[in-house]
Amino acid sequence: MNSRRPLLSATCILATATILAWASLASNFLQRPIAAQPADSGENKSYDLVIYGGTSGGVAAAIQAARMGRSVVLVEPGQHLGGLTSGGLGATDIGNKQAIGGISREFYRRVHDHYADDDAWTFQRHEDYRSGRQSADEQTMWTFEPHVAEAIFDRWVEEAGIEVLRGERLGRTGGVRKNGARIESIRTESGRVLNGRMFIDATYEGDLLAAAEVAYFVGREGNDRYGETLNGVQTENAVHHQFIRRVDPYLTPGDPSSGLLPGINPRGPGEEGAEDHRVQAYNFRMCQTNVPENRRPWPKPDDYDPVRYELLLRNFDAGDDRLPLSVTHMPNGKTDTNNNFAVSTDYIGASYEWPEADYATRERLFEEHKSYQLGLMWTLAHSPRVPQEIRDYVNTWALSKDEFTGSDNWPHQLYVREARRMISDYVMTQHHCQRREVAEDSVGLAAYTMDSHHVQRYVTDGRVLNEGDVQVGGFAPYPISYRSIVPKRAECTNLLVPVCLSASHIAYGSIRMEPVFMVLGQSAATAASLAIEANVDVQQVAYAALQARLLEDEQMLEWTGPRPNQGLDPAVLSGIVIDDTQAELTGPWQASRSVSGFVGRHYLHDGDQSKGELTARFPLRVKSPGQYQVRLVFTAHDNRATNVPVRVFDGRRTESVEVNQRQRPDEEDGMLTLGRFELSPESDGWVEISSAGTRGHVIVDAVQLLPVER
Repeated sequence: MNSRRPLLSATCILATATILAWASLASNFLQRPIAAQPADSGENKSYDLVIYGGTSGGVAAAIQAARMGRSVVLVEPGQHLGGLTSGGLGATDIGNKQAIGGISREFYRRVHDHYADDDAWTFQRHEDYRSGRQSADEQTMWTFEPHVAEAIFDRWVEEAGIEVLRGERLGRTGGVRKNGARIESIRTESGRVLNGRMFIDATYEGDLLAAAEVAYFVGREGNDRYGETLNGVQTENAVHHQFIRRVDPYLTPGDPSSGLLPGINPRGPGEEGAEDHRVQAYNFRMCQTNVPENRRPWPKPDDYDPVRYELLLRNFDAGDDRLPLSVTHMPNGKTDTNNNFAVSTDYIGASYEWPEADYATRERLFEEHKSYQLGLMWTLAHSPRVPQEIRDYVNTWALSKDEFTGSDNWPHQLYVREARRMISDYVMTQHHCQRREVAEDSVGLAAYTMDSHHVQRYVTDGRVLNEGDVQVGGFAPYPISYRSIVPKRAECTNLLVPVCLSASHIAYGSIRMEPVFMVLGQSAATAASLAIEANVDVQQVAYAALQARLLEDEQMLEWTGPRPNQGLDPAVLSGIVIDDTQAELTGPWQASRSVSGFVGRHYLHDGDQSKGELTARFPLRVKSPGQYQVRLVFTAHDNRATNVPVRVFDGRRTESVEVNQRQRPDEEDGMLTLGRFELSPESDGWVEISSAGTRGHVIVDAVQLLPVER
């Protein structure tokens, strides 16, 4: 079981010596001016609100507290405000921008105002910049350079008169003093003691909540814990960013006795849907540029080890010649570059220690992630085994000289996608995302796909595969419960947690977006202020009063806009229905809900790409022998292929059918009959759809079996 109260790591005993050893290597994100701080500063100050963590959510909380007339201090363990928003993630992820209000939306207005000034465009003309994330009629901007975001945060807290303490890390041993269930003060490593009436943990790791002995979870809950389907170990849903070619996992190809390449789990992925301790992969969101005078060529890490990138190169050798990077253009000839495909910037399997690690261990892991990713870029730029077209492309880009100037042009923030997650009286789950349950005490909306990056690599049938990636969307923005950002009352009565909130792994994958953290930070500070005003615990804040103030401050608490298409429930259809989630897939199929009439939660399509590389095989499992009408379900549209090859195998013979997916079938229910076939429990039949030789989108949705009466 991974639900726990925090335990003291034995390595904390060696923390001071280890920190000094790593100080020359650590980035500004984790580094603090050790020599400049006295062992005990003797400072002991009191505030209405103490916020630990200068992430975007922490900054939003501080601004709201100041606007409500509260004394507030913002304590940032590193040197930079804004977390990932200023740390490289300039391509804002949200799903539906209209779900964002309040201080969060104000931030994106400030970004818009910055770039409305022609002086902001130093390496590119304003009129030459295009982004699919922008709307012409919006007075907001959702793409930006890292240094611009940080400057906005810095100026904002200065305007609000907020006291900011940088380079102050919470003492992991004895760093929180409590009186019963109430925090009285926190103590930093430098000896500062900060007394508060209310506290907010706005870190990505949940260090304050753990030190306050609030229950939390690390890893993936099993599906059985909350009645979910997308939690725990996920091999069947891991169709994205997957190996589409057969890649050998062994140090010596074909020889299992030689051992596995780095980063591959020798024990296998585990039981499908089962709980485990593993955490999805982290990476850095790189800011590249193609502006010659601003480029800094990719450096080769001093500890470069070619074997780290053998999987990448074998994947190219096997014929996967896709660019393993997701490049989104930012202003001034820059990018936000992210993970893409089977082997990319995600350092799969290297994140498990981070959530509960001491600072020295996190510094080491930070440097290991940095070394891996720099080595990956150097390999893509220089290895002769990388296709020439990809080498040429990668070499047109490089690090931006004018970004992250205090950390060698490398992001100061590691993308900690998930760490600790609080366990409160109310847990956000898959059911909330898909609106089977609706929180009635909304403090903001989430709007992103349920998303997890890969968690591990494993071997099956002599080939390597990735496990853990889940991408399921197609739902409208949904409310986040106030109860999910406050602990159980017995554990702590004056703490709010807007970042490491109470949510299952898969629900957190939908909630964990930077604009939402700002929304929840503002709501947390509002609740803290109301709790002070009423002299009550955070669990006792009157929701009616909280709701009224949030609406006054232009928070979005309820979604009244359009709802996406809903799929047909297979359980209400006649006969036996085999959905696409049960099909054996080859290749990078993509999920969609754009065209109505599909079965289940989505249908799949090939994106009109990778022709001949994609197949989907539906197993024809029946309980009783007999003749069955085999029918194909797909959503017709004028962008579909007209010549989709479909094969049906009944255990004895195979029949081939060519399907025009632009044309809706003549049957009244819109399903296409492929023929009548004799099937039995032993026949091991199947229906296979292929993209070979097609032009247009190939659709995979469901197969229906109707018994034929004789």
